[in-house]
Amino acid sequence: MALEINSHIVTTPPRDAATVILLRDGVTGLEVFLMRRAEQSGVLGGAYVFPGGKLDDADLVQAEGLLPTVDADRCRRQLGEPGLSDVLAVGLHLAAMREAAEECGVQLALDALVPWSRWVTPRQASLMNKRFDTRFFVAALPGTQQAVHDDFETTASEWMTPRDALARYWAGEFDMAPPQIMSLVHLNRLAAVDEVLALARYSATPTVQPEPFDEDGMRVICYPGDPQHSQSVAVMPGPTRLMFRRKRFEPPSGTLDELLTA
Repeated sequence: MALEINSHIVTTPPRDAATVILLRDGVTGLEVFLMRRAEQSGVLGGAYVFPGGKLDDADLVQAEGLLPTVDADRCRRQLGEPGLSDVLAVGLHLAAMREAAEECGVQLALDALVPWSRWVTPRQASLMNKRFDTRFFVAALPGTQQAVHDDFETTASEWMTPRDALARYWAGEFDMAPPQIMSLVHLNRLAAVDEVLALARYSATPTVQPEPFDEDGMRVICYPGDPQHSQSVAVMPGPTRLMFRRKRFEPPSGTLDELLTA
């Protein structure tokens, strides 16, 4: 199903959510695990995504019970959000672990998760009628486990190099939303799992708050560092804006190379 742009303004606050970018070292380099959301999904139906979903009340209850044995301050520092409560900092990690288990059968330890980025859906959500405050984590696939889509929320899955995923998206094999596209652009600069994890551990976790606008009848989503964005300093590599043309999100040049060489 092709993505469709809407101009609906979401007035409710964003819901906390967690996403896991599963990684492994493949024959030709770094690989990521992508899954196709079921067509009937209320969020990005039919698009290829990383495992993830909203924070549940049960995650917070579990987090509260674990506080005596979990270093909540470490979780908070890793996320780069000093104002988070202990329960929420741990709960976001638990939500990521639960989603990985539910959607692709992978059991992750809490300390295997490393925050990668934070994406906050703008009020003009473009592709949805909901807003999310999503923490993206990176994690290495445990050596003894296999990732498999659940055939309910997700109907297909595949390991791909970031480069191949972007090229296949460009060729029209599947749809992706901007957070996935931009995450793959960043990961395409890196060669191996250890390199990704080291960068995530020793760099500040970027917060990305896209700012959409319409130009000549076309939706444009700009990111920090773009001349149209309220934040002048870039927080991630890649193009500072994506434009919705030909039923997909493209960089200003309209070429795949701009994504692959960022």
